Amino acid sequence: MMTDNPLTRPGAAHPDLREPMIALLVDTFYDRARKDDLIGPIFEAAVADWDEHIARITDFWSSVMLRTGRYSGRPLHPHLVLPLRNEHFDRWLALFEATAKELCPPEIAEAFIVRARRIADSFEMARASERGEFAVPRHSLR
Repeated sequence: MMTDNPLTRPGAAHPDLREPMIALLVDTFYDRARKDDLIGPIFEAAVADWDEHIARITDFWSSVMLRTGRYSGRPLHPHLVLPLRNEHFDRWLALFEATAKELCPPEIAEAFIVRARRIADSFEMARASERGEFAVPRHSLR
């Protein structure tokens, strides 16, 4: 029996989502993340041009949420070289989820959160695989 999976359904993640909301979420989240005691130093060390990074990540979320195709990069690769641990992903998600819930209507916030959790799991599992380890999803099964 097939179930309706919001991650594979064609079209936008939510019919009321627009580019300005994505931009606001990305800008607000990264402003908070840069100031965070745990993940801020990692971001500051990894990002040389914040304007370019924000534009690129906004394109990424536009592609994820609206299926615009604006992002054409490989998002996993840069994260494989960073000194990330599970607690970094946990903090990233906590900040991202809180920001989404604050700025977006509940159904749109949930659409962002579902995708962010899948992304975190994918990155964690890929990082484990690079080390010859096995990891299971920790976030998207909640």
